[in-house]
Amino acid sequence: MTASLVTRILEFNCDREPERLALKYAAMRRDPFSFFRGTAHLFHDDWPKRSPLDRTALTWACGDLHLENFGSYEGGNRLAYFDINDFDEAALAPCARDLARFLTSVLLAAAAIRVRASDARELCRETLRAYGSALRLGKPGWVERDTARGMVRSLLKRVRSRTRAELLAERTVFRQGRRRIRTDGRHAIPATRDMRHAVTTALQAFGARQSDPRYYKVVDVARRIAGTGSLGLERFVVLVRGSGVADGHVLLDVKQAAPSALIPSLRTPQPTWRNEADRVVTIQQRVQAVSPALLHVLRVGGDWCILRELQPMEDRLSLAGAHRKLPRLRRALETMAQVIAWGQLRCAGRGGSAIGDEWVAFGHDRQWPRGVLDYAVRYVRTVRHDWKEFAVAYDDHVFDADPSAREPRASARS
Repeated sequence: MTASLVTRILEFNCDREPERLALKYAAMRRDPFSFFRGTAHLFHDDWPKRSPLDRTALTWACGDLHLENFGSYEGGNRLAYFDINDFDEAALAPCARDLARFLTSVLLAAAAIRVRASDARELCRETLRAYGSALRLGKPGWVERDTARGMVRSLLKRVRSRTRAELLAERTVFRQGRRRIRTDGRHAIPATRDMRHAVTTALQAFGARQSDPRYYKVVDVARRIAGTGSLGLERFVVLVRGSGVADGHVLLDVKQAAPSALIPSLRTPQPTWRNEADRVVTIQQRVQAVSPALLHVLRVGGDWCILRELQPMEDRLSLAGAHRKLPRLRRALETMAQVIAWGQLRCAGRGGSAIGDEWVAFGHDRQWPRGVLDYAVRYVRTVRHDWKEFAVAYDDHVFDADPSAREPRASARS
């Protein structure tokens, strides 16, 4: 017997922290696109067994590819880039999985910003053409300010002027002459004493292996609120000493790595990773042209986490008003299509991924694009139906979190 939608969602999220899980459910209630972002497990569970799309080229897939998982960031070389920026569900998979999920997100987001359905489908076709064209060239590129166009160029120009001092002013406060993380309920909420101890101990051990251990001296720790799909997992924002000069403090993101929601639905053999964080970080480093500053695996008590720097350059494209500027939206989607293709070419031949010549041939193949788009169009109907069912259950308080179900822990407990 197939489990009900409510049961599938509750079971998937059963071990998450109630306080932030409530925020996740509230976000999913907003609209079908937000619901889609929070339910990657449903997308992969629903994927047809023995789908012909599973015969597409193997790649190191993002696993949760949608419009909100692209954005700007500062690379380890301190330049701003635009790329896929979330690999929590990443795995070796047929490339159609990422493509179909991405196109589904385009169709759902287009409806949310009042783009006509016929225009949205044409945008998807043009996106697939741009993706195929990038593959046929057989050479990966990257997107930085000087090579970006349209909305992406505007985004990279805008974030260029942001400073760490401005980020600190927004996310921290001074109390009794010392800088502390602002726990405003929007970006962060307080951490327990055990959590602070576990994170501090982990960063102290990590810092001891770095060239400047004092850089990682912990000043404050809070629980971070960010994203949709990962809400409820352990995640911290950490204020560290940094350079030690005025406004030299640095904010770090420490995010628990959970098992991929994509892998259980795959027949593709997977490598044996040392831990889930190793999977996420390794695949991210393979796919991105330049990885974010300070991307590392960090063990916090009993949990494996992903460590990275929180940056003033981080941002996403705003699609508000895009229905009035379809050419700009078209260029942005073309850029995202190129980014997807370039990531696949970049990791070609690594660990079971298709080799470069296979990607070039795939770019010339005219058969698969229709199948991917047809599946996305069909799955949009599934998402809308599921969201309505979820909304009714949510309004009936079925998803009200029981605070006693899981006390905030030190993910962290050693």
